[in-house]
Amino acid sequence: MAADFDPHDKLSWYFGPLGREETNDILMNECDSGVFLVRESRSIRGDFVLCVREDMKVSHYIINRIQVGNKTRFRIGDQEFPDIPNLLNFYKTHYLDSTSLIKPAPRIKIVAKYDFPGRDPEDLPFMKGEVLEVIAKDEESWWTARNNQGRVGQIPVPYFGKYQEVTSPPRPDYQSPIPPMLTDVTLPAKATVITQRIPNAYDKTQLKLLKGEIITVTAMNVNGQWEGEVNGRTGIFPFTHVRFLSPEDLERLNQ
Repeated sequence: MAADFDPHDKLSWYFGPLGREETNDILMNECDSGVFLVRESRSIRGDFVLCVREDMKVSHYIINRIQVGNKTRFRIGDQEFPDIPNLLNFYKTHYLDSTSLIKPAPRIKIVAKYDFPGRDPEDLPFMKGEVLEVIAKDEESWWTARNNQGRVGQIPVPYFGKYQEVTSPPRPDYQSPIPPMLTDVTLPAKATVITQRIPNAYDKTQLKLLKGEIITVTAMNVNGQWEGEVNGRTGIFPFTHVRFLSPEDLERLNQ
Protein backbone atom coordinates (compact mmCIF):
# COMPACT_ATOMS: atom_id res chain seq x y z
CA MET A 1 0.00 0.00 0.00
CA ALA A 2 1.39 3.40 -0.99
CA ALA A 3 1.73 6.19 1.56
CA ASP A 4 -1.22 8.57 1.46
CA PHE A 5 -0.70 11.62 3.71
CA ASP A 6 0.72 15.13 3.76
CA PRO A 7 3.55 15.29 6.35
CA HIS A 8 3.09 19.07 6.60
CA ASP A 9 -0.56 18.69 7.70
CA LYS A 10 0.10 18.58 11.44
CA LEU A 11 -3.59 18.31 12.30
CA SER A 12 -3.73 14.96 10.50
CA TRP A 13 -1.02 13.19 12.53
CA TYR A 14 -0.37 15.13 15.77
CA PHE A 15 -2.46 13.87 18.71
CA GLY A 16 -0.93 15.98 21.51
CA PRO A 17 -0.51 14.60 25.07
CA LEU A 18 -2.03 11.19 24.39
CA GLY A 19 -1.28 8.33 26.79
CA ARG A 20 0.40 5.08 25.72
CA GLU A 21 -2.61 2.89 26.55
CA GLU A 22 -5.06 5.04 24.59
CA THR A 23 -2.58 5.18 21.70
CA ASN A 24 -2.46 1.38 21.63
CA ASP A 25 -6.27 1.19 21.61
CA ILE A 26 -6.49 3.56 18.63
CA LEU A 27 -3.83 1.83 16.53
CA MET A 28 -4.79 -1.75 17.36
CA ASN A 29 -8.27 -1.00 15.99
CA GLU A 30 -6.66 -0.47 12.58
CA CYS A 31 -6.12 -3.39 10.20
CA ASP A 32 -3.20 -2.02 8.18
CA SER A 33 0.46 -1.87 9.16
CA GLY A 34 1.89 1.61 8.73
CA VAL A 35 -0.99 3.51 10.36
CA PHE A 36 0.61 5.99 12.77
CA LEU A 37 0.33 9.04 14.99
CA VAL A 38 2.69 11.40 16.79
CA ARG A 39 2.14 12.23 20.47
CA GLU A 40 3.99 14.11 23.18
CA SER A 41 6.41 12.11 25.31
CA ARG A 42 5.27 11.80 28.92
CA SER A 43 8.69 10.74 30.20
CA ILE A 44 10.87 13.42 28.54
CA ARG A 45 9.34 16.87 28.31
CA GLY A 46 9.78 18.45 24.88
CA ASP A 47 10.30 15.13 23.10
CA PHE A 48 7.76 13.29 20.97
CA VAL A 49 6.84 9.67 20.20
CA LEU A 50 6.13 8.20 16.77
CA CYS A 51 3.59 5.40 17.32
CA VAL A 52 3.07 2.90 14.50
CA ARG A 53 0.95 -0.20 13.94
CA GLU A 54 3.48 -2.83 12.84
CA ASP A 55 2.08 -6.29 12.12
CA MET A 56 0.30 -7.39 15.33
CA LYS A 57 1.83 -4.80 17.68
CA VAL A 58 2.18 -1.06 18.25
CA SER A 59 5.73 0.32 18.24
CA HIS A 60 6.62 3.53 20.08
CA TYR A 61 9.70 5.34 18.71
CA ILE A 62 11.13 8.24 20.74
CA ILE A 63 11.77 11.44 18.76
CA ASN A 64 14.38 13.48 20.67
CA ARG A 65 14.42 17.25 20.34
CA ILE A 66 18.11 18.27 20.29
CA GLN A 67 20.09 21.48 19.90
CA VAL A 68 22.76 21.58 17.21
CA GLY A 69 24.43 24.98 17.50
CA ASN A 70 21.58 27.49 17.53
CA LYS A 71 19.21 25.19 15.66
CA THR A 72 16.66 22.68 16.92
CA ARG A 73 16.70 19.29 15.25
CA PHE A 74 14.77 16.05 15.76
CA ARG A 75 16.46 12.67 16.12
CA ILE A 76 14.97 9.19 15.86
CA GLY A 77 17.47 6.35 16.18
CA ASP A 78 20.58 7.44 14.26
CA GLN A 79 18.67 9.74 11.87
CA GLU A 80 18.39 13.54 12.31
CA PHE A 81 15.90 15.91 10.69
CA PRO A 82 15.24 19.68 10.72
CA ASP A 83 11.59 19.09 11.69
CA ILE A 84 9.00 16.35 12.19
CA PRO A 85 7.39 16.71 8.71
CA ASN A 86 10.77 15.88 7.15
CA LEU A 87 11.11 12.91 9.51
CA LEU A 88 7.68 11.59 8.51
CA ASN A 89 8.41 12.12 4.83
CA PHE A 90 11.62 10.08 5.16
CA TYR A 91 9.74 7.14 6.68
CA LYS A 92 7.21 7.16 3.87
CA THR A 93 9.87 5.31 1.84
CA HIS A 94 12.08 3.83 4.59
CA TYR A 95 11.16 1.08 7.02
CA LEU A 96 11.08 1.58 10.78
CA ASP A 97 11.07 -2.04 11.97
CA SER A 98 8.75 -3.91 9.62
CA THR A 99 6.85 -1.14 7.85
CA SER A 100 7.03 2.35 6.43
CA LEU A 101 4.44 5.04 7.27
CA ILE A 102 1.21 4.68 5.27
CA LYS A 103 -1.41 7.02 6.76
CA PRO A 104 -2.31 8.81 10.02
CA ALA A 105 -4.67 7.14 12.46
CA PRO A 106 -8.31 8.28 12.26
CA ARG A 107 -9.42 10.92 14.71
CA ILE A 108 -11.70 10.10 17.63
CA LYS A 109 -15.18 11.57 17.05
CA ILE A 110 -17.45 12.95 19.75
CA VAL A 111 -21.00 14.33 19.66
CA ALA A 112 -22.24 17.44 21.47
CA LYS A 113 -24.92 16.97 24.14
CA TYR A 114 -25.54 20.71 24.55
CA ASP A 115 -25.10 24.02 22.69
CA PHE A 116 -21.93 26.02 23.33
CA PRO A 117 -21.67 29.56 21.88
CA GLY A 118 -18.08 30.00 23.05
CA ARG A 119 -16.76 32.55 25.55
CA ASP A 120 -13.21 33.28 24.37
CA PRO A 121 -11.62 33.76 20.92
CA GLU A 122 -9.89 30.37 21.14
CA ASP A 123 -13.16 28.52 21.84
CA LEU A 124 -14.92 26.45 19.16
CA PRO A 125 -18.70 27.10 19.22
CA PHE A 126 -20.99 24.14 18.46
CA MET A 127 -24.62 23.05 18.52
CA LYS A 128 -26.23 20.07 20.24
CA GLY A 129 -25.86 16.97 18.04
CA GLU A 130 -22.84 18.35 16.17
CA VAL A 131 -20.03 15.84 15.58
CA LEU A 132 -16.43 17.02 16.12
CA GLU A 133 -12.99 15.41 15.71
CA VAL A 134 -10.65 15.44 18.71
CA ILE A 135 -7.29 16.97 17.76
CA ALA A 136 -5.58 16.92 21.16
CA LYS A 137 -6.60 16.13 24.74
CA ASP A 138 -4.78 19.13 26.20
CA GLU A 139 -6.39 19.15 29.65
CA GLU A 140 -8.87 17.06 31.60
CA SER A 141 -11.75 19.47 30.98
CA TRP A 142 -10.69 21.24 27.75
CA TRP A 143 -9.69 19.62 24.47
CA THR A 144 -8.76 20.88 21.02
CA ALA A 145 -11.28 19.83 18.35
CA ARG A 146 -12.19 20.47 14.72
CA ASN A 147 -15.64 20.82 13.14
CA ASN A 148 -16.70 19.69 9.66
CA GLN A 149 -15.87 23.15 8.25
CA GLY A 150 -12.25 22.70 9.34
CA ARG A 151 -12.39 25.25 12.17
CA VAL A 152 -10.25 24.33 15.19
CA GLY A 153 -10.65 25.49 18.78
CA GLN A 154 -11.09 24.62 22.44
CA ILE A 155 -14.15 22.69 23.66
CA PRO A 156 -15.46 21.84 27.18
CA VAL A 157 -15.20 18.05 27.58
CA PRO A 158 -18.31 17.60 29.82
CA TYR A 159 -20.47 18.88 26.94
CA PHE A 160 -19.73 15.79 24.85
CA GLY A 161 -20.52 12.11 24.61
CA LYS A 162 -19.07 9.24 22.59
CA TYR A 163 -20.01 9.18 18.91
CA GLN A 164 -21.12 5.86 17.43
CA GLU A 165 -20.92 5.72 13.66
CA VAL A 166 -22.58 3.26 11.28
CA THR A 167 -19.64 2.54 8.97
CA SER A 168 -21.10 0.08 6.48
CA PRO A 169 -24.46 -1.25 5.26
CA PRO A 170 -25.68 -4.60 6.56
CA ARG A 171 -24.26 -7.69 4.88
CA PRO A 172 -26.63 -9.78 2.72
CA ASP A 173 -26.59 -12.53 5.34
CA TYR A 174 -27.28 -10.08 8.18
CA GLN A 175 -30.19 -11.16 10.38
CA SER A 176 -32.19 -8.23 11.75
CA PRO A 177 -33.14 -8.41 15.43
CA ILE A 178 -36.67 -7.43 14.36
CA PRO A 179 -38.74 -10.50 13.40
CA PRO A 180 -40.24 -10.17 9.90
CA MET A 181 -43.80 -10.01 11.22
CA LEU A 182 -42.84 -6.97 13.36
CA THR A 183 -41.05 -4.92 10.71
CA ASP A 184 -43.87 -2.35 10.89
CA VAL A 185 -44.03 -2.43 14.67
CA THR A 186 -46.10 0.22 16.43
CA LEU A 187 -44.32 2.08 19.21
CA PRO A 188 -44.04 1.93 22.11
CA ALA A 189 -43.31 -1.80 21.94
CA LYS A 190 -41.77 -4.40 24.24
CA ALA A 191 -38.44 -6.06 23.44
CA THR A 192 -36.03 -8.37 25.22
CA VAL A 193 -32.34 -7.64 25.70
CA ILE A 194 -30.24 -10.22 23.83
CA THR A 195 -26.79 -8.70 24.49
CA GLN A 196 -25.58 -7.16 27.74
CA ARG A 197 -24.36 -3.56 27.47
CA ILE A 198 -22.42 -1.52 30.06
CA PRO A 199 -21.98 2.00 28.61
CA ASN A 200 -19.48 4.70 29.63
CA ALA A 201 -20.39 5.80 33.17
CA TYR A 202 -19.91 9.45 32.22
CA ASP A 203 -22.41 9.40 29.37
CA LYS A 204 -25.81 9.62 31.07
CA THR A 205 -27.68 9.46 27.74
CA GLN A 206 -26.68 5.82 27.17
CA LEU A 207 -28.82 3.01 28.59
CA LYS A 208 -27.38 0.10 30.55
CA LEU A 209 -28.84 -3.24 29.43
CA LEU A 210 -28.76 -6.64 31.11
CA LYS A 211 -29.45 -9.78 29.11
CA GLY A 212 -33.02 -10.97 29.57
CA GLU A 213 -34.43 -7.63 30.67
CA ILE A 214 -37.64 -6.39 29.09
CA ILE A 215 -37.29 -2.93 27.56
CA THR A 216 -39.95 -0.61 26.15
CA VAL A 217 -38.72 0.78 22.84
CA THR A 218 -40.04 4.32 22.35
CA ALA A 219 -38.17 5.46 19.21
CA MET A 220 -36.30 3.70 16.36
CA ASN A 221 -33.86 6.25 14.93
CA VAL A 222 -32.46 5.61 11.45
CA ASN A 223 -28.85 5.82 12.73
CA GLY A 224 -29.42 2.59 14.69
CA GLN A 225 -29.45 4.35 18.08
CA TRP A 226 -32.86 3.57 19.53
CA GLU A 227 -34.54 5.08 22.58
CA GLY A 228 -36.22 3.19 25.36
CA GLU A 229 -37.10 2.68 29.01
CA VAL A 230 -36.20 -0.19 31.31
CA ASN A 231 -36.81 -0.43 35.07
CA GLY A 232 -37.46 3.30 35.33
CA ARG A 233 -34.33 4.27 33.37
CA THR A 234 -34.52 5.97 29.98
CA GLY A 235 -31.81 6.43 27.35
CA ILE A 236 -30.43 5.36 23.99
CA PHE A 237 -28.88 2.05 22.92
CA PRO A 238 -27.81 0.18 19.74
CA PHE A 239 -30.74 -1.61 18.08
CA THR A 240 -28.62 -4.77 17.71
CA HIS A 241 -28.85 -5.39 21.47
CA VAL A 242 -32.60 -6.14 21.55
CA ARG A 243 -35.24 -8.31 19.87
CA PHE A 244 -38.90 -7.36 19.74
CA LEU A 245 -41.27 -9.71 21.54
CA SER A 246 -43.64 -11.72 19.35
CA PRO A 247 -47.39 -11.86 20.19
CA GLU A 248 -46.76 -15.27 21.79
CA ASP A 249 -43.97 -13.80 23.93
CA LEU A 250 -46.23 -10.96 25.06
CA GLU A 251 -49.00 -13.40 25.95
CA ARG A 252 -46.64 -15.46 28.09
CA LEU A 253 -45.30 -12.28 29.70
CA ASN A 254 -48.81 -11.19 30.71
CA GLN A 255 -49.82 -14.54 32.18
